[in-house]
Amino acid sequence: MATAVFHQALGTAQSHQHLQNSGSRLVFGNASLKLISKGFKVDIGLSRRASYSSWKKKFGVIQASASQTSVVQPVSYPPNNSSDELRKKSSEAALILIRHGESLWNEKNLFTGCVDVPLTKKGVEEAIEAGKRISNIPVDMIYTSALIRAQMTAMLAMTQHRRKKVPIILHNENEQAREWSQIFSEDTKKQSIPVVAASQLNERMYGELQGLNKQETADRFGKEKVHEWRRSYDIPPPNGESLEMCAERAVAYFKDHIEPQLLSGKNVMIAAHGNSLRSIIMYLDKLTSQEVINLELSTGIPMLYILKEGKFIRRGSPAGPTEAGVYAYTRSLALYRQKLDDMLR
Repeated sequence: MATAVFHQALGTAQSHQHLQNSGSRLVFGNASLKLISKGFKVDIGLSRRASYSSWKKKFGVIQASASQTSVVQPVSYPPNNSSDELRKKSSEAALILIRHGESLWNEKNLFTGCVDVPLTKKGVEEAIEAGKRISNIPVDMIYTSALIRAQMTAMLAMTQHRRKKVPIILHNENEQAREWSQIFSEDTKKQSIPVVAASQLNERMYGELQGLNKQETADRFGKEKVHEWRRSYDIPPPNGESLEMCAERAVAYFKDHIEPQLLSGKNVMIAAHGNSLRSIIMYLDKLTSQEVINLELSTGIPMLYILKEGKFIRRGSPAGPTEAGVYAYTRSLALYRQKLDDMLR
């Protein structure tokens, strides 16, 4: 069902000419996409433990190789470089965070967690509106969770981007998936944006609350107990994750896989969930555990950060494609938008 709704939503966007091709390629210093035609090899896993109340899960290291599907050059650094040294050498880059649009279980007021449900019609509209807000901001790579509501949000948002590049999910699950998803046109590769789906960015696992109505759960267990499960930092619901557990896996993935891309100058969008994004914002803004539990993120509203001179600086939410204020902070974004204006006249 989720897949059918996803394709239906994309079909609707395409019928309204949200999906278009552009034969031009924008090369913009370190912000341009590095394309390669030969094989690549990427380590996309991490070895960490995420402990739950009654079970444990270990993420292993996965190695993927492909001969033709690569659309982005992996980032590698000498092992002796410290994080501080990398920050000093890094160029300016944009980081966009988007919480997925409203899901069918959001609408029904159910605990969703890691259950894989699609967006509502309102959620589709929120994703498209989010895309309009970031339509002038460069995007070189996209990261989403493994859940369909986050992936739908990312894909629908990109139908609104002025560069009209096509987001393509990378499939490295097995050899057949890699072979069958090869791209044999260099021009098509240049008009593509790689999308990495990672379970480490999934929503917090709500354990035995998943599928329960939030109001009925409060009536059964008491409002204070349910509030403690939902809003405390280190107290998990029965057989589920606390925010602290969610942060351990989400922040580790961000530091190991996403931050190196930003440090290399690539512009990144992350479409994920309330708790995994709160965890990343906690790291970016250096929030305390008490501060992060009071942080609320609206569905479908993008947040922009700039990595500049080794620091992440929050720019808030872009008001829309006609709002110039959000671009005024950096010369790079202003120039990028001007190039888009010149190219698409």
